[in-house]
Amino acid sequence: MNFPIAFHPIYKHPLPDGHRFPMVKYELLPQQLLLEGTANQTDFFEPSKLCGDIDVLRVHTSEYLKNLKALNLDRKAARKLGFPLNNQLVERELYIAQGTIDGCIKAFEYNIAMNIAGGTHHAYTDHGEAFCLLNDQAIAARYLQHHQLANKILIVDLDVHQGNGTAEIFQNDDSVFTFSMHGAGNYPFKKELSDLDIALPDHTDDSSYLNELHHILPDLIAQEQPDFIFYLCGVDVLETDKLGRLAMTLDGCKKRDEFALSAFAKARTKNNNRIPIQCSMGGGYSPDIKLIIEAHANTYRVARDIYT
Repeated sequence: MNFPIAFHPIYKHPLPDGHRFPMVKYELLPQQLLLEGTANQTDFFEPSKLCGDIDVLRVHTSEYLKNLKALNLDRKAARKLGFPLNNQLVERELYIAQGTIDGCIKAFEYNIAMNIAGGTHHAYTDHGEAFCLLNDQAIAARYLQHHQLANKILIVDLDVHQGNGTAEIFQNDDSVFTFSMHGAGNYPFKKELSDLDIALPDHTDDSSYLNELHHILPDLIAQEQPDFIFYLCGVDVLETDKLGRLAMTLDGCKKRDEFALSAFAKARTKNNNRIPIQCSMGGGYSPDIKLIIEAHANTYRVARDIYT
């Protein structure tokens, strides 16, 4: 293994016919990466276990976790999830969160680790929403801090939707810096307050998006000097995305990843060590599943080129 990628078959969860979430991408993306040689079979690892309550409860409330596992959410709270609530869905979320934790551990050895799923940034301390039940990167960030593997953490969220749950979880916490660059006109329509929010107007194109990112990201990393970086690299920034309102091309989305991952690779901790990176995929809802897979695969291609 030199390019660790978390994956479990449970990531592809069965949904009712016609559901708008493209769950099949979690099956197709690993197949594409193997087919083209971007990843080898030995790069993939299954999460070591279901994420334990002790790790989840550093982020989420005991009442929420108890009701989630008992399938005892009230009707309104269950509807906000966007998925039919059942035991397999909860198990899936626990595996995803553990995949992100395990990836963090591997990133200390391999510099970077990926999770085929994750990026569940709409999960708050006490509820889930918008296809997010448990906040995988927040859980992993608290795991790192609890085990004294990292003190200062930077979360870079470039999904088209603001990381509202992540912002709420880490509000008033200087040890985790939350940066979200997202569409101003996108869900969530009531935004939370990240440490840094860049809200882009509808139809923002490649040039405008990349200029904004170039202006902000390297200085932010230098300013915060994190011990660990989480990258949420949703591909719902594409013009074709059903749930996005930006106007980026496939090439522009790839250049976003090239710039972000290059900036991470160049940065160093206070001790002049390379900063470990964990990447969770986040959203992608273009009508053509091939376009979603290509956009996500670009993230892996770029990461492999830069880090291996």
